[in-house]
Amino acid sequence: MPYKKLRIEITNRVGYILLGAGSRFNKLSITTIRELKRAFTQLEEDESANAVVLSGYPGESFAVGADIGQMVHFSPGDAFHFAELGQSLFDQIESCPKPVIAALNGITMGGGCDLAMSCDIRLAAESVRIGHSGAKLGIITGFCGTHKLPHIVGKNYAREIFMTSDTYSAAEALQMGLADRVFHENEFWQKVSCFAERIAIHPLTALSAAKRLVNAAGDTDLRTGCLLERETATHINSFHECSQ
Repeated sequence: MPYKKLRIEITNRVGYILLGAGSRFNKLSITTIRELKRAFTQLEEDESANAVVLSGYPGESFAVGADIGQMVHFSPGDAFHFAELGQSLFDQIESCPKPVIAALNGITMGGGCDLAMSCDIRLAAESVRIGHSGAKLGIITGFCGTHKLPHIVGKNYAREIFMTSDTYSAAEALQMGLADRVFHENEFWQKVSCFAERIAIHPLTALSAAKRLVNAAGDTDLRTGCLLERETATHINSFHECSQ
């Protein structure tokens, strides 16, 4: 079944999921979220890709959040199921065995910010504007942003972001820890591709293990984490020796 809201490309072991519905702004509609889930499943199963890049390049936005035009017609049950759908996508991205890079090419707001946070690494163009404008609209995210943002930028920044509804620059996002790297507009996509390819050349077993262990570090104590790492290293390293 063809995609309507995105396209997939694979180059040099990197799978690219490029949002673009023919409009200036990529909205996280029900259809878009369902297509993203299908796209990630496709790339998880594709052995020619060792890493995934998610972006709205070359458009003006990464993602501008939920489709408000749909939301105004939601019943409480609809709102619950929409939040559940979005959370299932973000859980899928976080549990994806391949590293997922968010290439923030433009406006990244609301649910788009939540989408970026579900990725392992966030690379931003200098023109990026990012934030959570829900309070301004009288709504709140249902995509776990209020829980995940404090883990990334700390509670103080998270309160400011959610309560002011301000929009932040790429430099400010970098300072807060919401972006990991910022690239000049003219070289953004080249830098993103090079960065992703540096990761994708490595064996997927090691990449998957590193992602799983680092993600688990926030939910386990040091002793348990060290035990998990020892068991994982024993399995992977012994397998690597047997494969020589």
